[in-house]
This record gives sequence, C-alpha cells and structure tokens, in this order.
Amino acid sequence: MAVIERLLAPESSFQTRFFFLAKRFVPGETIASALDAVRLLNADGLTGTLDFLGEDVTNVEDATRTRDTYLDMLAQIEREAIRTNVSVKLTALGLLVDEALCVSYLEQILDRASHLPDPFVRIDMEGSSVTDATLRVFENVFSRHRNVGPVVQAYLKRSPADVERAIELHARVRLCKGAYAEPATIAIADMPSIRKAYLRMAEALLGRGTYPGIATHDPRIIDAVKAYARQQGIGKDRFEFQLLYGVRPELQRSLARDGYNVRVYVPFGTHWAGYFYRRLTERKENVFFVLRSLVAR
Repeated sequence: MAVIERLLAPESSFQTRFFFLAKRFVPGETIASALDAVRLLNADGLTGTLDFLGEDVTNVEDATRTRDTYLDMLAQIEREAIRTNVSVKLTALGLLVDEALCVSYLEQILDRASHLPDPFVRIDMEGSSVTDATLRVFENVFSRHRNVGPVVQAYLKRSPADVERAIELHARVRLCKGAYAEPATIAIADMPSIRKAYLRMAEALLGRGTYPGIATHDPRIIDAVKAYARQQGIGKDRFEFQLLYGVRPELQRSLARDGYNVRVYVPFGTHWAGYFYRRLTERKENVFFVLRSLVAR
C-alpha cells in the first residue's frame, strides 16, 4: 500500500510523466482545460459539474489556495457563460485543519456561486472518517445558503437515515454507490446488496426528495430508475442522471437524446492520480482502456 501511496503523491514522477493515461477521466490540470471539456459537453446537450481535485489538506495555505481556485473558476464560468456548476471536497477546504475556517471558505464559494445562472455547489462525500463532519458542515451552511447539497453513498449502512434527513430539509442529494474502501462493519460489501440499497434510496428521493442527482453508470439501476419514474408519473425534469467524465460517454449522450437531464462530473488539477486510481479499481474496462493507451504510444 505504501508503494501505491508514493505513486499517487502529487510530487511523484508518476504524476509528472504519466498524465496521458488519465486523460480519459481528467481533461487537464488547469481551469481552462476543464472549461474546454464542459464546452464540448454543452454542445451535446449535457451540463457539467467542475471539481478541483485534491483532498486531505493539512495546512491553511493549501486550503486557501483551493478556495481561491474555486473563486477564480466561478468567475470564469460566469464570464464565459458555460453551463456548469461546481463540487468541492471539504478536506480540500481545510476541514481537517479548522472546521470554522472550512465553513468560512465554503460560504465564500457559495456567495460567489449565487450570482451564476446555475448557483448550485455540491459537497462531495469522502471517506467515512469525515462523513459526520461533512454532513455537520453541510447543515451548518444550509441554514443560511440554499444553493448547496451533499452526496450520499449508498453502500454505507447509515445512508438511508441520511437520505431521510436530506428529504426533511428539502436538500438536493447526489446519490452514488461509493468508491472508498470501507470496513464491513459500516458498509455493504456485495454489489447486489448495494444495488438494492441504492434503488430503495433512489425511489425515496425521486418520490419525496428535491431534484436528486442519480449518479450511476450501472445500466440496471438506470433502467430501474427510468421505469420507476414512469410508473409514478415523475417527470424527467424532476431529477437528473449524473455520470463521470470519460465513463460511458455514449450512455451520457443517449440519455440526453431521450430527454433526461444529464450532468457530467469533470475533475481537473494536478492531484489527479488518486482519482485516476479509484476509476481503475471500479471497472475492468477502464483498465483495458489504459492498457490500450500504453500500446498506442
């Protein structure tokens, strides 16, 4: 594990020499490269969510740099009239350094985003060690800023209660399966059970929630959500499908052609290796794509 951690460190030679491997999933290291990617998505009828990669910040200087990057990003989104919002990891805003500082920086981002046509800011969910703190910060700022919502990871055993709390608050939830390695004491381990839990929460959000984001590439879940929405008379304008940049792009465009709202999560930045590693461990075809990239070079 230590070897992997060294490879994924931002200063490693892997980071500097092998970015071409991640280009399918991370369009670039700059705001400009991310905006270019969203511009192409917009042309195909898709909207975006921009995410500046990085997490587990342990000093005020790096947290401030993250805050400043988001403020710059929001200014460029407004200036160029690109159809996207943003998402942020709270540990990148200093959650592990000073929770009050994190709240302050998040509120500055929310204030700036409120001037955009799409003012929404998604709070990403990270590992279970910060789930309580993440939701605590969310509820803190949500009492003053309504343009913010959390992610709920379906494989966590606590998540049905978190979904019900979000429904009670009328907060917008992004529901995903979950991509972090978690112990069996707190997380569901087998995929059939994760799918079952996901669909139960998706139905609750579709029926009683506020414009949920159904974040999945699983065709079985997508088909089940579409069928449930039809059966319950839930219009396509009451939710959106959310998918990752570079993962099943043909599915993204097919959903949009069928009249569904589709949002694509577009990450960027120099801290791409950890995100790239999670994409590889999620799906076998992602590994095959990277191997093809190596042969092509």
